[in-house]
Amino acid sequence: MSSISASANPAHKREGKFHYFRTHPGIFFAIVVIAVFVLLALLAPWLAPHDPLTQSFLKINLSPSAAHWLGTDQFGRDILSRLIYGSRNSLIFGMIPPALAAMIGTVVGICAAYFGGWLDRVVSKLIDMLQAFPDLLLAIMISSVLGGGFWNVVGVITVAFIPGFTRVARASALAIKQEPFIEAGRAIGVGAPTIIFRHILLNISAPIIVLVTLWVASAIRIEASLSFLGLGTQAPNPSWGNIIRDGLNNIFGSPWPIIGAGAAITLVVLAFNVVGEAVRDILDPSTVD
Repeated sequence: MSSISASANPAHKREGKFHYFRTHPGIFFAIVVIAVFVLLALLAPWLAPHDPLTQSFLKINLSPSAAHWLGTDQFGRDILSRLIYGSRNSLIFGMIPPALAAMIGTVVGICAAYFGGWLDRVVSKLIDMLQAFPDLLLAIMISSVLGGGFWNVVGVITVAFIPGFTRVARASALAIKQEPFIEAGRAIGVGAPTIIFRHILLNISAPIIVLVTLWVASAIRIEASLSFLGLGTQAPNPSWGNIIRDGLNNIFGSPWPIIGAGAAITLVVLAFNVVGEAVRDILDPSTVD
């Protein structure tokens, strides 16, 4: 009896969640990595030792030194400064599209599940059609038509992510729709917007939050891939993807752009994946404390 009351105690639940962090030190390291890169992006004008766009033919392909910690590229630009400024684009494109896709896809998925009929059939067919293509391939196809540019890249990644959020929201809403409290709300005349946004949305928010956290890493990876292909952030503005592309063209002159940008992408993507999996475990009702 005492064990049952202890497990039902909210304080015990909260203590169990904090215990999860204590027993998984890698999560703390991942959060620190994300915090460091966010600070680099926010404080780039003050932390970057040089202007990332300034070129100098006298400083082409310099090795790492006290003046240039990661050396310079084939145009004499400071690699470290470009990496710091590039974190801005990579993190912005990593966070905005998943958030936009979550808002659009969740509303569409809930409405399709709640109203059903022709709306549900049309949404389901569109989801199946779009999900026939991998996210990166879909992003490349759309971006090749629209071209680069900030809002085009944001729109491309957002469209690539909407089907996944729509499918998750629809499946979750179909289960919640059958609950007695939803039927009771309908019976007493509660309007559809109130049921959708106050009851269904709140009850399916956990998987949506988990998906947003996990797909931040995917968005960073897709943006880097698009920039590497020349479909994302356009030169001379730095992005980790186009830094790798420039480094590949000059790999025999200096390997540091590839090493630096590759390490940054790897660290951030791994960190967001670790945090996303932790959020999933914490929000999962079946998690054992």
